[in-house]
Amino acid sequence: MSIAIGEVVSVKGVNIVVELYEESNKETLFYDGKKFKGVSIQEHVLVKRGFKDIVALVQGEYLDERFQSEDRSGYVRKVELKPIGFYRHGEFFEGIKHLPMIRDVAYLMNDEQVQKIYGDPNESFIVGEILKEELPVSLPWASLFNTHIGVFGNTGSGKSNTLTNLYTTLFSNKLEQLKGKSHFVVVDFNGEYTGNQLLSNLEYKNVYDLDTRSNDGAKFPLSESVFWDEEVFGILFKATENTQKPFLKRVVTGRDKFKDTADSLNNYTKKTLTRALVSTAPKKEFSDLIRAISSIVLADDLKSLSEQMSWYSKDGKFYINGVNYLNGGEDDATYINYFKRHIDSINIGELDHFEELKLRINLQLLADLVSGYVQFEHIQPLLKRVEASLKSLERVFSIGDNPVKKLLTVVSLRKSNQEVKKVIPLLLAKYYYSSHKDAVINESPPANTFHLIIDEAHNILSVQSNRESESWKDYRLELFEEIIKEGRKFGFYLTLSSQRPADISATIMSQIHNFFIHRLVNDRDLLLLENSINTLDSLSRSMIPNLSKGCAVITGTSFDIPMVVQFHPLAKENQPDSGDVNLNELWKDVL
Repeated sequence: MSIAIGEVVSVKGVNIVVELYEESNKETLFYDGKKFKGVSIQEHVLVKRGFKDIVALVQGEYLDERFQSEDRSGYVRKVELKPIGFYRHGEFFEGIKHLPMIRDVAYLMNDEQVQKIYGDPNESFIVGEILKEELPVSLPWASLFNTHIGVFGNTGSGKSNTLTNLYTTLFSNKLEQLKGKSHFVVVDFNGEYTGNQLLSNLEYKNVYDLDTRSNDGAKFPLSESVFWDEEVFGILFKATENTQKPFLKRVVTGRDKFKDTADSLNNYTKKTLTRALVSTAPKKEFSDLIRAISSIVLADDLKSLSEQMSWYSKDGKFYINGVNYLNGGEDDATYINYFKRHIDSINIGELDHFEELKLRINLQLLADLVSGYVQFEHIQPLLKRVEASLKSLERVFSIGDNPVKKLLTVVSLRKSNQEVKKVIPLLLAKYYYSSHKDAVINESPPANTFHLIIDEAHNILSVQSNRESESWKDYRLELFEEIIKEGRKFGFYLTLSSQRPADISATIMSQIHNFFIHRLVNDRDLLLLENSINTLDSLSRSMIPNLSKGCAVITGTSFDIPMVVQFHPLAKENQPDSGDVNLNELWKDVL
């Protein structure tokens, strides 16, 4: 038995009111050697309906008037309850199946009964304790890590510690079982996980600290087949759908067709330059493209001649030295006397993949202009983006082999410029999703899983960004929306951490299965959570703006009911590099 505290006096829908006995106002009670907590907000109460035990949560309390007598006070304490589940054969089941009736008796619940609601803790996976009951909480790892996870909270609320805590606990307990079966990749915008965080054993951990400011930083490896892909180029250079992507496809298709032919690039360069210079319908853009190509292949004499070419707009021709016109045709005297021998002497040496890409793009544009396939003004913005981006991309990519597949890969973007921060997460998501999907497409269920963890996810999943074109933003969001909607069936899971959930696509937010919500105060963020999470009750929602550091509301498909949990702090060496500056130490007096 337990301690009776009152009787049901009202049942309206799922709102229950219990009138408490006067002796039920103590904070803590002991009965039969067991500890019971008194009735207060967020406490659990058991209501007996015949042989059914209904579990309810205290939502509010108030004083109500009653008939006065000489020996009794004029007020009675009442509490409002909301049922959250029931016991059957000693086992807790979540959901509303039974409701009490008037005069049913309510009882306090001891710690053992409350613990059954949240499940018996697995000592190895304990990450914190329930805030009110101070009972240990362990992760239901088998039903948590095969879902999409969201960790949200304002800066300084403890979300990075929670994210680290989840995966540190997983790796600590399941390292041997994970090897060869799962792969974890962290996109780390602020360099918080490049040390001993998550996994300290470098035998199982790869760290790529990408640096666009220096040539000496780590480089993320990509195979030649992955790099030379029109979709990858479309991502890297933000190509438009109708003109620039087909242009890039022609670049890649042409290379694939002739890459095994000896001297194919050398011959292609000579032929394209010749076609441009002997064209009977030249365009004024030819000279700039010939100059760019000459510079790449180190044809200095040809480059010098291209700089001397002037455009005579009246007749639509080029001329050199004022009198020597290029009239078109292979027997043109100006072409033969000035250009032919320099083109014939071109000998392209060893080019890295980035220089080859630059050369092929300029050659393709020149060839398309000669053939009349494109308008220069449609492709020129792409050319400018390629030139601007390649310097940064050379510093963060090495083209050759695919990355070594260790258990955990951390890609840090702390030292990268804004351009790279935009495209790298998108490229990684596309590369890993495509390769994992191809590997498991004939397996059901998949024999391997992939877990992509994106810290500060609003940087890449924002729908509010005005620094990019609408077509680029649509492509970026569509890729991640496809992953979060279709990835689960292929064993591909996302974990997102962000300060501003309202900035993230509503489609993505609606597909997240489990939420770890730290302190959030912005109205737009709170409204989004209210609309996106059907498992979040009003009382838990009202606590979110006032949660303390390290405290989070946990809810989702892997948890029977919402929990308010205080996460344990990690050891200093395992904490993410996101701590506050200690001004006492920084500004201390110098003796």
